[in-house]
Amino acid sequence: MTTYNKEPQIGLMQKLKSVLVSIEQSGRIEMDVLQQLTQEEKEIVYTLFHENLVTEALVFLEEMDTDLEWQEFMEKAYASKKQRVSLLRPLLKYAAIFIGVIATGYLVFRQNEMASQNTISETTIKLKMGNDNVKVIQEESSQQIVSASGKVLGVQKGNRISYKIDSEIGELVYNELEIPFGKIFEVELSDGTLVHLNSGTKIKYPVKFLKTGKREIFINGEAYFKVAKDMEHPFVVHSEEVAVEVLGTEFNFSSYEEDEEIRTVLVEGAVSMTNTLAPEEDLVLVPGTKGAWNKISHTTHEEEVDVHLYTGWIKGELVFRNVSFSDMSKKLERSYNVVIENNNDLLSRKILNARFNVDIESIEDVMKSIGEVHAFNYVIKNRKITID
Repeated sequence: MTTYNKEPQIGLMQKLKSVLVSIEQSGRIEMDVLQQLTQEEKEIVYTLFHENLVTEALVFLEEMDTDLEWQEFMEKAYASKKQRVSLLRPLLKYAAIFIGVIATGYLVFRQNEMASQNTISETTIKLKMGNDNVKVIQEESSQQIVSASGKVLGVQKGNRISYKIDSEIGELVYNELEIPFGKIFEVELSDGTLVHLNSGTKIKYPVKFLKTGKREIFINGEAYFKVAKDMEHPFVVHSEEVAVEVLGTEFNFSSYEEDEEIRTVLVEGAVSMTNTLAPEEDLVLVPGTKGAWNKISHTTHEEEVDVHLYTGWIKGELVFRNVSFSDMSKKLERSYNVVIENNNDLLSRKILNARFNVDIESIEDVMKSIGEVHAFNYVIKNRKITID
């Protein structure tokens, strides 16, 4: 069981107060002033800073007279989970806020620490921050994204991670996000670019873009980009042999390994699509068009499309137009986190039109709807669908 450090410390409360005063005055966390604090208190400072509770914490600390009171306060903050609520109710308003922040920060820290020591489920969202540092992202909670050196890079709230534009990073450092089947997620990059990530997607990106060069990220899967405009630093999406370059625009990009094509659908602005096998094939798209590079023939083509067919997934919508069930089943597997084993050849070749919403219709609803168009037998067991 983890407990708060009870070793005698001289002027501990005063040290924390001086750090908080420094942060309140400068509006930022200076790493050198944290050196005098314990690891537990560093976690508190990071959390208070992000939650904008530095001033409230200082007011609360002013009401304490001695380090002994602070010591007792910390012991209560790290008391048993079952007793925490009853212990905190009688405390002052600021104490309740302060302990709530401490408890939240501490529990998230412990959850991530425990997750890194155990096998991580394939159904969880994972954030890789180094060779051995993997955080589990829990959509119902919040946490700070902190580098190995203790620098706050950003914050995760619900289904989004937002990186700070002013983080103290002077070199190119990458994070990687892995989104499992059945989930979608968002990441706001340090330049303000918003990326919606579809199920089964992996993305690698700098925690902070440098002041020189291009803004480059790497992806396998599908994402919708709202790129922050920066004329001096083009934004480049890489996947296998394909690169899409923009200055500031909105577009959908798809590059799942099992698909034959890598596709870009432009919503607004302009993008340039190239591939390393034929660099001279520079395809410049206009809104409402799709550019696709075939992995087998190594050829590129362009066509006008209904943009909504390729972007509805952001709102949970799956829209199919003149699509074979064989191709449809790939998206159903990713979106519903199921495995579809189809032994019905006629159904595989059947061309269908359909619209579903993963937030409304279950996979069984989907199977029933398709069955009304083309009758077939199926069994659903342990997230596996067997069709005969």
